[in-house]
Amino acid sequence: MTIKYTPDHEWIEVHGDGTATVGITHHAQDALGDVVFVDLPEIGKSYAPKEIAGVVESVKAAADVYMPVTGEIVEVNEGLRADPALANTDPLKAGWFFKVKLANPAELDAMMDSTAYDDLLKNS
Repeated sequence: MTIKYTPDHEWIEVHGDGTATVGITHHAQDALGDVVFVDLPEIGKSYAPKEIAGVVESVKAAADVYMPVTGEIVEVNEGLRADPALANTDPLKAGWFFKVKLANPAELDAMMDSTAYDDLLKNS
């Protein structure tokens, strides 16, 4: 499975069945601090890249979660809704936000791999 990153600090893990899982990065959760609430998208709703698909609120601030690709929401993480701290404790596994059915997998080609994302963090 391939993981790509956005400049807005979302990650997207691509699966072989035309779907992908989306969450926020370690950097994002660290910058936000303790996450206390998440607003997840509606299953069945379609989004374009950079549309707001969710909101994450922490003790410090609230931030939008952007859709990294064009697609339809097929699942949301109810475990994260019940325990928003999963975004802090396990952002790349148990703290995922939603799963999306990819409408245009070629959009992934423009996203960063882990090396490019690490370079972005070093230069910001």
